[in-house]
Amino acid sequence: MHGRTNPTAFRLMDACEHLLCDVATLEELTARRIAIAAHATPSAISYHFGSQEALIIAVAERVYRRLNAERLSLLHKAIARKAPDPADLDEVIAAHVGPSIRWSLDPTSSYPVLSHVTSLAQRHRDVEHYRRIIDNVEHHRAFIPPLKRIAPWLDDVDIGWRLNCALGIRSQVTRSRSRTEILTNHAIDLDNPDVVIARMVEVIAPMFRRQS
Repeated sequence: MHGRTNPTAFRLMDACEHLLCDVATLEELTARRIAIAAHATPSAISYHFGSQEALIIAVAERVYRRLNAERLSLLHKAIARKAPDPADLDEVIAAHVGPSIRWSLDPTSSYPVLSHVTSLAQRHRDVEHYRRIIDNVEHHRAFIPPLKRIAPWLDDVDIGWRLNCALGIRSQVTRSRSRTEILTNHAIDLDNPDVVIARMVEVIAPMFRRQS
């Protein structure tokens, strides 16, 4: 596999990302379509990435880095806003779940890339190909220290558990829209990210508050 700093490799990644956002299923994505969009040859995919699947994984990792950079930027702003006191709990939770909610509702974002890769990983027999994406939790771990300052009665295990539960809530809302609409009698505007994030924070925040 050759360097991905090569201009052709960059064009292949950009083309693949654009097409992943445009296709309904991965079956529609072909090496030929990627190559044409990148002004390259199909063999360039194997040359630079090893396979089309490896290219898709590389694109997903790049998209995840952008999403996580946005998440961490919001976290750092929340911390700085209240320093030297602990950050605001609602703001920290919004930083954790908000970016993926906003991306999922923004038709111009690269969120479809993440949906396609999740689907690909779930049906792939060898999940090792996706370990770097599936098991990457460092950006989530970054939320543990500020949450410990907010809720010092919780230890790392307690906070990690609650963070994972928060991600579960987020995933259900973003991936099961029709069920969410039915269960809420279509009373919540699920197209408004501010509304969705506020509702989600309302449910998640009590997990980090001291129980009376």
